[in-house]
Amino acid sequence: MEMVQLKTEVKDIMTTEIITFKPDMPVKEAAKELSEANIDGAPVLDDEGRIIGIVVESDLIMREVRLHFPTYVQLLDGYIYLPGSMSRFEKEFKKAVGAKVADVMSTDVVTIDVGATVEDAATMLVDKDINMLPVMAEGELVGVVSKRDLVKAIGRS
Repeated sequence: MEMVQLKTEVKDIMTTEIITFKPDMPVKEAAKELSEANIDGAPVLDDEGRIIGIVVESDLIMREVRLHFPTYVQLLDGYIYLPGSMSRFEKEFKKAVGAKVADVMSTDVVTIDVGATVEDAATMLVDKDINMLPVMAEGELVGVVSKRDLVKAIGRS
């Protein structure tokens, strides 16, 4: 049995039929598309086709999670919010009530070059604790590679 070579290029295992979202798409519609396509997430593109975010299942689930209210200390007649707790609350609140993809997407998108190796992709997915990488060629989105793609490739070998 031949194993997937770690030096195999990402382009050989990536998914090229890419589902993408627009930032103004309703979250419910995005969830339906992810479910029907049986995928974990999708890149979000602006009108020029540039990646501006990524939406994964956990972003959509966030809408159903209870909010963690900011931690504060009452001092005299005022309140002091602990560092980070207010910004965390604001971020969670925005995701909880978000009705559009732009409200729930992550904007810190990690991409990989089409010529990168499977080893590079696996390392990035594990190190960054993410499930999917948009694959780029000369600044253009040409595919996505996910943990699922890696498992499929291993299963085929």
